[in-house]
Amino acid sequence: MKAFACGDVVPGCDARWVCGTDDEILAGVGAHALSVHGLTELPPDLVRAIRGSIVPV
Repeated sequence: MKAFACGDVVPGCDARWVCGTDDEILAGVGAHALSVHGLTELPPDLVRAIRGSIVPV
């Protein structure tokens, strides 16, 4: 399992994911980014930051 906390990339956001793969986390983060943060896509630098903040649990 892997985990990601949005607050590690976007200070003040308390959303968290625990999933089996990085891709599952990125799918959830993409939907969250649209609905909460107003992003229509995840820019490559943001994807790199997210991937760099995913940790094993």
